[in-house]
Amino acid sequence: MTRPAGLSQWIETVSKHMCHLSRPVATVLALWSFGMVMTQSCGLTSVSAFLADLLQQRENTLRQRLREWYREAEDKRGTQRQAFDVHESFVPLLRWVLSYWPQDEKRLALAMDATTLAQVFTVLALSVVYRGCAIPIAWVILPAQEKGAWKAQWLALFERFSASIPTDWTVLVLADRGLYAQWLYQQIVRLGWHPYLRINAQGKYRGLESRAWQPLRQLVPQVGSTWCGRVVCFKTHSLDCTLCCDWQAGYTDPWLILTDLAPEQADVCWYSLRPWIECGFKDTKRGGWQWQQTRMSDPARASRLWLAIAVATLWVVSVGGEADATLPASSLDALPATHIARRRTTRRSRPRLLSCFRRGSLLILASFIAGTPRLGGRFEPEPWPATAVRDTSGLFAQSLPAPAFQETYP
Repeated sequence: MTRPAGLSQWIETVSKHMCHLSRPVATVLALWSFGMVMTQSCGLTSVSAFLADLLQQRENTLRQRLREWYREAEDKRGTQRQAFDVHESFVPLLRWVLSYWPQDEKRLALAMDATTLAQVFTVLALSVVYRGCAIPIAWVILPAQEKGAWKAQWLALFERFSASIPTDWTVLVLADRGLYAQWLYQQIVRLGWHPYLRINAQGKYRGLESRAWQPLRQLVPQVGSTWCGRVVCFKTHSLDCTLCCDWQAGYTDPWLILTDLAPEQADVCWYSLRPWIECGFKDTKRGGWQWQQTRMSDPARASRLWLAIAVATLWVVSVGGEADATLPASSLDALPATHIARRRTTRRSRPRLLSCFRRGSLLILASFIAGTPRLGGRFEPEPWPATAVRDTSGLFAQSLPAPAFQETYP
């Protein structure tokens, strides 16, 4: 089979970074991810039709090859067919991301969240968040109607990353209110990473030297309130931790973030990186790969397809992020003075005219048309957001008097 040079190079790139996979499995993974990027779809019909025309093969032949890739061994044709374990690809995916990371940048933000696909699937995902996008590095796909807690799935997912990142890195794991649990906090700390978990404001806390429990909401009673300090959180299943609180204008509720970082090290603004995983879910569905159109109903098959989605996402975001890093600090400069983006911008957001995902997709397509294929970029992380004003002790500037037990630092 004669392949275009760009496709052959992409197969070599995928095989290099996913070397734990057999050569045939890695090759079809490369075909899947290549077809996704070129067709802007993860649909079997679209990808197989494109590749069949590109490779001058029968469409049914390509379709069957792509379909058997995500099937269980017993559902494949032949007597020596095997299925691959998608979970073994999670650490290689993360290492692929880190291979494009700047050598002098040793901070990484991960976000965890759940998303659904109609009444078919529930996906538990852990992603690297980067420049407004998210790259999946681990996931569990469950039937949407399956009852029960997700504790076992999340613990097993995190356990796979033991010793996967150098110990001198700062790794944040961000999660929204619905996912907080003490066992999750402890599992993240056990990995040497730092939880950044949002909680509801209905609970209680006490100072490390105090026995009196106080409502959490009193720390940030009104818009404009900010506080950070060491506390014991929750009367039941108590947790000794750092609590960062912030309530900014425009938000219905305050942010209350639990972390193991010391108060002088943590910044509540880092939590603003978490919503990027929601952008990643959008890219997986209507904003990019069109996964919402899938006819799959088997979670195991969907989980293998997500590996191709993850590789395709890594490719386009690395290319788009590299280009995004060369743009002016704010895209507002290119917009008319009356543009709606200028009116809606805040100090915490700098609107992009194109997401890194979309920009990367366009650049890759243009490069193949021009005959100079872009098979990967590099990651150039933006500076993490920071609180505008901090006092000399390293704590957040207070808009209200701090509770009496707040610790001070020289």
